[in-house]
Amino acid sequence: MADHNPKSNISFAGTFASSAFAACFAELCTIPLDTAKVRLQLQKKAVAGDALTLPKYKGMLGTVATIAREEGLASLWKGIVPGLHRQCLFGGLRIGMYEPVKAFYVGDNFVGDVPLSKKVLAALTTGALGITIANPTDLVKVRLQAEGKLPPGVPRRYSGALNAYSTILRQEGVGALWTGLGPNVARNAIINAAELASYDQVKELCPEAHFSITMQTILKIPGFTDNVVTHLFSGLGAGFFAVCIGSPVDVVLLLWLMEATSHNEMVQVKSRMMGDSSAYKNTLDCFVKTLKNDGPLAFYKGFIPNFGRLGSWNVIMFLTLEQAKKFVRSIESP
Repeated sequence: MADHNPKSNISFAGTFASSAFAACFAELCTIPLDTAKVRLQLQKKAVAGDALTLPKYKGMLGTVATIAREEGLASLWKGIVPGLHRQCLFGGLRIGMYEPVKAFYVGDNFVGDVPLSKKVLAALTTGALGITIANPTDLVKVRLQAEGKLPPGVPRRYSGALNAYSTILRQEGVGALWTGLGPNVARNAIINAAELASYDQVKELCPEAHFSITMQTILKIPGFTDNVVTHLFSGLGAGFFAVCIGSPVDVVLLLWLMEATSHNEMVQVKSRMMGDSSAYKNTLDCFVKTLKNDGPLAFYKGFIPNFGRLGSWNVIMFLTLEQAKKFVRSIESP
């Protein structure tokens, strides 16, 4: 039996539009958690006896409250413009290209259930291609989110997203917009595979369901059917799975991209690489030094806020995606 349901198919344009819309809606709803996550990941460690370096942010909700109190509620949505740029490109491409790429890997004459290995390969491919195009938006988003409350009289580095793009181009060159591309590709390809390939696997049990592999287990539990409750648990499962796999890569990318000057600062790799300093030669050097200096748990710094962000993002995105696809399917149907 073929591994797809013809009735559920929609055009690439329809899938791209549905995916971009769902991803943007999820981004809009959850970016305060992402801002809190970035601030926590970039926060300096406290030095014994030094009151000036005591952690400013404590916990995800505490960080959200601190940012809102000191910088205003709107600051929680810092980076929303490049965030939406990112989701339009990355979200639309990684999901929109998934089915065509999967079909390419199995061949035109393939009949039967697509092997999980092919689904993983397809998701890795679309995740890598999508973020290669969207990397500049990721860079600008992180830089805007990382900037906290400034002392009186100190101007902000960027006045907004468009100013950030132009300033980086003017001061650092075109190549700077693709800073950290290697680890960013690795991170997003891995997370994309954890999400898309896993929820695609459940199609063999329920052709109309498009959620994480967690649903395979949930649907076997008496009383659970293909409904919103099941989708909720599946989305959370997809988020947890993605965070467990993607956190180490995320940490290394932050550390390299935003790289702080203090030797006592521990941040994730994504943020460090998107910065301007050069304490790390490359991502491997960043990984080794982080492991040596801070231990293996450093790769899971900010795990709870990261899961809070990615888990809720997956739930909102997948629920919205299914409704958007139903709407597009009704328009495209003859």
